[in-house]
Amino acid sequence: MNKELIIVQITKLADLNGLSFEDEVLNRAVELAQFKVFPKGFLIKNIGDQADSVAIVLDGLVRGYYIDGDGNDITRGFVIEGGMCMDEGIMGYNEYVCMWEVVEESTLMLFDVKEFKAMIMSNENLKTIWIGLLENGLRYKIYRENGFLIENATERYLHFKKLYPKLCHRAPQKHIATYLGITPESLSRIRKAMKEE
Repeated sequence: MNKELIIVQITKLADLNGLSFEDEVLNRAVELAQFKVFPKGFLIKNIGDQADSVAIVLDGLVRGYYIDGDGNDITRGFVIEGGMCMDEGIMGYNEYVCMWEVVEESTLMLFDVKEFKAMIMSNENLKTIWIGLLENGLRYKIYRENGFLIENATERYLHFKKLYPKLCHRAPQKHIATYLGITPESLSRIRKAMKEE
């Protein structure tokens, strides 16, 4: 892959997310990373695999999901361009706690967790960005918890559409349904009542 084109793409993604990186940081990140294109449906990581990698989605859609006691998959979340996936290791886990699957063909910028953490800790701007990402992650967790405690299924779907408008058309409805904690049939009824189908 062409280093200059990669840096241009990363800069565009950063701008979309309100972030900025010094040239030195971008060059270091590109040097540390491996770039890989994964086909749709590819299972990148399994529950229990060693959490030694973290990735940034440069293009495509990835989802994390759990397997419940009955063997059903339950979507933990979706990651689109500019987002981080396979983040368990960077959060201190030794093993992946969910499955990571490619929903659309995706280009990932893969890092070794230890090298990624060292890069963050070596730069004050990256530390500030990292704190912001952690705060966003905590807000996301609170949003998810509140949704399940105080919103009905339709309200959760409306909130999902508002927060993630791009995902409503990109992610399969069955995955959106499990993310919302409902069956695909229930989501279909909600969408039909809203005249979306």
